[in-house]
Amino acid sequence: MRTEAVLLAIVLVCSILLAGHATALTYTESSTGLIPPSMEGGHTELEFADVNADGNVDLLSIGDHGSPYINTDQHGIMVWFGDGLGSWSVFQNGNFGYGGIAVGDVNGDGLLDVGYGMHHDYSSTDFGNQLIEVALGDGTGMNWVPWDDGLATSGETWGMFGTDFADVDNDGDLDVGSNAFGCCAGVHVYLNHMDGTWAQSWGFIGGNSSMDFEFGDIDNDGNADFAVKRQDGTVYFGDGTGSFVNGDSNLPSHSYRGTSLGDVDNDGGLDLACLNSGAPEVWVWDDAGEAWVDFSGNLPTSGSYSATALHDMDVDGYIDLVAFGNGTVSIWLGDGAGMWTTAAAFAVPGTYEAFRVGGDFDRNGFPDMALLDEEGSWPSYQNHLRCYREASVALGLTIAPVFPRGHERIAGGSVQFIDWISAVPAGMTTTVALDYSTSGPSGPWFPIASGLPNNGRHQWTMPDVNSTNCYIRYTVTGERQEEVAVTPAAFTVLGDEVGVDDGGGSRVALSVRPNPATGTTTIHYTLESPGPATLAVYDAAGRRVARLAELAASQTGEHQVAWNGRDDSGERVAAGVYFCRLEADGEVVARKIVFVR
Repeated sequence: MRTEAVLLAIVLVCSILLAGHATALTYTESSTGLIPPSMEGGHTELEFADVNADGNVDLLSIGDHGSPYINTDQHGIMVWFGDGLGSWSVFQNGNFGYGGIAVGDVNGDGLLDVGYGMHHDYSSTDFGNQLIEVALGDGTGMNWVPWDDGLATSGETWGMFGTDFADVDNDGDLDVGSNAFGCCAGVHVYLNHMDGTWAQSWGFIGGNSSMDFEFGDIDNDGNADFAVKRQDGTVYFGDGTGSFVNGDSNLPSHSYRGTSLGDVDNDGGLDLACLNSGAPEVWVWDDAGEAWVDFSGNLPTSGSYSATALHDMDVDGYIDLVAFGNGTVSIWLGDGAGMWTTAAAFAVPGTYEAFRVGGDFDRNGFPDMALLDEEGSWPSYQNHLRCYREASVALGLTIAPVFPRGHERIAGGSVQFIDWISAVPAGMTTTVALDYSTSGPSGPWFPIASGLPNNGRHQWTMPDVNSTNCYIRYTVTGERQEEVAVTPAAFTVLGDEVGVDDGGGSRVALSVRPNPATGTTTIHYTLESPGPATLAVYDAAGRRVARLAELAASQTGEHQVAWNGRDDSGERVAAGVYFCRLEADGEVVARKIVFVR
């Protein structure tokens, strides 16, 4: 019996490991190649993203106080390219720095771009001479073109810092927000006009800031909100037009320190982690009561932490809490009900200057982390950039959804990030396909994208449909092997009403799936009107690029559009934002289409 019990235990442990779950979380430093450049002092912001689309997670920053070229060799946009094994190689471009950074595709060409707020806008060219900027990437992670007219024109006079992207007005493109460097440039949100120009939709100047800024839908109404480190406000709720109101309600005044967002109770809305005199706390938003509820449970009530992160570290479907502070990183596993279990803690040589959790840069199926710590004392202190990876080995191919997780309410037509995490055995080459369903976890499934690099993130414009029963299917394919995962619970897409009814019985309806489209998309239409109609595609300037069909009255059907990069006259047309327009008997319905490379 004892032998059988031991064998059973071995089988269970192996099953857990093969499923991509470790019995314990352990971390090892993985910093080879992070120097050069050497760092100096002060804060910065770090971001994980696969900027060259090779399937490996990279690390980005615009540096600390030593950037550009202040007692260091830091300068401009710094990309440490990951090799998928935990080692790095750096490339730098620009003559500016000291601030925060965000990564996303702002112009819809399928290539990752960057936004950044900074203190050292020292460049003599357009690339690096504003306190807030956006720059377009070319897919290499090495070359950047300014796309920033109108940014940092609303009273930002001293320096900006924490920066993030989100579609705050739900119009199908990423907008940018940034928080001040210290005092007194304030908080600012700018809308993307998709032509390289931006306009502030909301913001203010004045007050002290602790630099961080993060977008996310906290009250689960489909509109982007944000959390920020400031003396006079922590949470701001968005209205879907680019405007915001303070949502601190009953939050304690200390909550502006160490903020981060994550859905700890799996209700679809993001929750808040913060610090109380160095001790970690978690708060969830109660929609019905319009108040915050303390979800800290048995977390320690004292500590010397400086930063928090909310992320599912053991990939069990529940958000966990990570904190970094005075020489220590600690992890508490969440259960979705407000109780926390200590899972790991490890020593770091210095104190907090930057912290980022989430990028699986060694591809073992578990989130990793990067940090900047200050080591030594004045006047000989120095910052050091360090990465730490979860140390288990991927024994089998797996994939797991990260966002959406279920229960989210997402605005139709808005830009969102689909996130996943995947364990990949050593030496295996993999790609990912994404599909969505608006009718439940069994489909039917519509394609989002296929042949994607298995890097954990894809930017997507949500379909403009109304459904409370939406799911995403994730398929990872390797050599002679395929694994599939589906969103664990339904999420809602809050699409526009499909079609127009003038009250007299006349009706036209129009939808486009998939959208965005990489090669072919299908336009679905319903026409119940007295006369004929025209279906055509126009660019953002109103120029017709494709006349699709002349439709008869009272007709329902679909029309496939194969995007080959040319218009009706044979001229090449760039990827980007277009509009499908159905005109019938004085009624017009238009739907945005995003074509990507």
